Amino acid sequence: MRDLQGKNIIITGASSGIGERLAENAARLGARPILIARSEDKLKEIAARIQKETAAEPLYFVLDVSDLTMVHEVFTEIYIKVGFVDILVNNAGFGIFEYLHETNMQDMERMFAVNVLGLISCTKEVLPSMLQENKGHIINIASQAGKLATAKSSGYSATKHAVLGFTNSLRMEVAKTAINVSAVNPGPIDTNFFEIADKSGNYVKNVQKFMLTTDYVADRITAMLLRPKRELNLPGWMNAGSILYSLFPRIADRVMGGMLDKK
Repeated sequence: MRDLQGKNIIITGASSGIGERLAENAARLGARPILIARSEDKLKEIAARIQKETAAEPLYFVLDVSDLTMVHEVFTEIYIKVGFVDILVNNAGFGIFEYLHETNMQDMERMFAVNVLGLISCTKEVLPSMLQENKGHIINIASQAGKLATAKSSGYSATKHAVLGFTNSLRMEVAKTAINVSAVNPGPIDTNFFEIADKSGNYVKNVQKFMLTTDYVADRITAMLLRPKRELNLPGWMNAGSILYSLFPRIADRVMGGMLDKK
């Protein structure tokens, strides 16, 4: 089955991890993945491999999504080359796990620039044409950290709270159209994310047995490309904790605070 035949899918943060695997999956389903990341060497290698292994002809563009001027320039170039963008997956992002009093404000600013403003900017570039054509799908990769905050993640959690708020509001803005807006909220995933986020290695060691695999998460997101849904929460038990927190925050702080203090 090639259910995504002929669809153009932009994937930010496509040079590794979920983005890379998602691009491969989309290509095998007949889509043309459009890869965006900062590393040209990695993008070139991935695009060549996808083209060799599938019938797809992927494109790639070097872009730091925090550079809003460059976002506009690159997306303009994409539209010139491929026309309508059917699906945007806002996957680019990073985190740094530190206590607030130890946080460098330049790192905090950078997290918001990439995780929030970059995501919003990319979305703003594709939305007008989706509204005009009355179709499209926007998938924002948020995090369980956007629902259930923990110690040493105040900055990162704040960015993911912002992503979820933006996603939910945007969904309401396009509610009378055929455009789908989805949020993906994974827990910890076994990727190179933690090379920056968890330099001590303590968090990875403490949650290793709970970590999701890249393939599993990418495969679940691939299913959303085929059958859009409002929200994807992984794993289910962690989302149950998020629901408990929203209903009984004081109790959750007391009961779950120590359990979740793994950083």
